[in-house]
Amino acid sequence: MAMQKLKSGFSINLGSAALSSLFEGEKEHRVPSAAVVLRESNLFEMAGRMIGHSFLHGGYGVSGISLPVVTLLTGGSTNTAVSALSLLDCPDLDHRETIGFLKNTELTAAETTRVTDLCLSWDLPVPTSTNHDWLFQELLSHAVIHRVRLPIKQIRKGLKETGIWPLLSSRPDVGPIIFPRESNEELKPQAVIQNIHWPEPKSDSDEEEDDPVPLERVSLITGFLRKFIEEASPEVLRDLMRFWVGWELPAKKLFVEVATSTYPTAFTCFYKLKLPGHYQTYLIFHQEMMMAISSVSSGFGLV
Repeated sequence: MAMQKLKSGFSINLGSAALSSLFEGEKEHRVPSAAVVLRESNLFEMAGRMIGHSFLHGGYGVSGISLPVVTLLTGGSTNTAVSALSLLDCPDLDHRETIGFLKNTELTAAETTRVTDLCLSWDLPVPTSTNHDWLFQELLSHAVIHRVRLPIKQIRKGLKETGIWPLLSSRPDVGPIIFPRESNEELKPQAVIQNIHWPEPKSDSDEEEDDPVPLERVSLITGFLRKFIEEASPEVLRDLMRFWVGWELPAKKLFVEVATSTYPTAFTCFYKLKLPGHYQTYLIFHQEMMMAISSVSSGFGLV
């Protein structure tokens, strides 16, 4: 849940929005926010400590961070980071479009004006007929790396405070564990199903329940769940995992219980999904499961 908050944002109103996101950008290209209020609040140092402690305790990493940013967070050089930049790493869509104009052989008057205005705002030379390639790299480097040097430094400081920096900076193979790619975490139905511990028939010696669900109902409901997982898209599976265990990836052991209740509920600390035994059709089961997992799309509240 803590790692999910780093990606989705914290329920802290710092004056501009009810949800304060530390990272911005699209999938696999997220970079630290350049917002001054976030830098001054020391939230990035906190983020570094959260990432470090999650690693130390066998938890998940933060996926989807831009590779050039990961290079700097793990002790790589600025030159190496700059060489790996792409336009997709620029989180500001207007800046991305303006910088992309420099890929054209010739600029229109409107394009020249936009590029010139951006260059002047960042104290860089204006475009000429011979400096497009160089200026493209300078603008992109400024947009992605130079504007967020301090947040990157603060995250590294937080990582160092947890004691993992010597390992992280000297072992390149550790970086992908702490900062994995989202493409490597793509959920598939079989990966979820194989980790589920399905309910087993209770013997006569087991402690009697107050209102046990008949075995045939347990079989029907668990069949509905299996079908739901098998037909779910990767996005729905991620929402299901967030509802079930508090994170986008399945735990090694997922537990299911069919009980007398009204709606699907989850005990994230115990990796247990509790399903009502009253469903008669898969259609109603599917509708209520979708409502349940959509309830966590905005996170788990305050942290």
